[in-house]
Amino acid sequence: MQIGYKLSSEEHDPSDLVRYATRAESIGMRFALISDHFHPWIDRQGQSPFVWATLGGIAHATSSLRVGTAVTCPTIRIHPAIVAQAAATIAVMMPDRFFLGVGTGENLNEHVLGDKWPAVDTRLEMLEEAVGLMRELWTGKQVSFKGTHFVAENARLYTGPDNPIDVIVAASGKKAGALAGKIGDGLMGVAPQEEVLQTFDDHGGSGKPRYAEVQVCWAESEAEARRVAHEWWPNVGIKGQLSQELPLPAHFDQAAEMVTEEDVAESVSCGPDPEVHIDGLKKFADAGFDHLAVHQIGPNQGGFFDFYEKEVLARL
Repeated sequence: MQIGYKLSSEEHDPSDLVRYATRAESIGMRFALISDHFHPWIDRQGQSPFVWATLGGIAHATSSLRVGTAVTCPTIRIHPAIVAQAAATIAVMMPDRFFLGVGTGENLNEHVLGDKWPAVDTRLEMLEEAVGLMRELWTGKQVSFKGTHFVAENARLYTGPDNPIDVIVAASGKKAGALAGKIGDGLMGVAPQEEVLQTFDDHGGSGKPRYAEVQVCWAESEAEARRVAHEWWPNVGIKGQLSQELPLPAHFDQAAEMVTEEDVAESVSCGPDPEVHIDGLKKFADAGFDHLAVHQIGPNQGGFFDFYEKEVLARL
């Protein structure tokens, strides 16, 4: 089991994200996940820097921390050949420390160039094709590719790592879990869904790593933590397919009006009791995840790091 840190690009500017990555490394966290969005979920979160520029800063500020995107959509907003080049560059800057997390994306981020938002089965098909193209490009050979969704003509990546880049595939349902097992070097999830992990195993994922994001909010009191979590991350309480379909932060703001503090607290470990946080991590571990990235919601990252270093990581 490895404990890592979630770099929330929706809540923090790029310079702060670099600082938080170095702090996570300094307290013994083994890896970090960084979100790749064009928009935040809600306007209150207020940030959304370009992930590849931020990763360049993290590459030079850290020395042992493994970092992966959580997750990049390599199908609509950015062509997979460009994602392949960006990932290859970061992998050179972070030898054997970078992995590419991929997923089918959200309308929130992928509609911004005016492209049609496809149905989920089409998005899964696009993702499989995109990963295949990226793996071809990472060989360093000249590639001409004509698929159902993507074309690359006489493309060659001259800058790339010595070793292959791991591709971790996000899955929140059985179809995505099956695809993750088929094409991925691991799976990434946001809920302790044992059936998704079983589907992943059944389709080739057995023995591969399973990453999860675990939402927490440390504060000096449980009441303050619940208030902050509800203010900054009410989207955790928006259920079903809305998170994939809504196109604007304003729409998430509207949906979040129906989310209560209690709804948020069902998914977020809130407060200063280390046992509450450990129990939250244990739910994911018991479901079968072996890499847990802790997402501290809200601006108080310093207090969170102190708490986890002294009260949680030490106990684990």
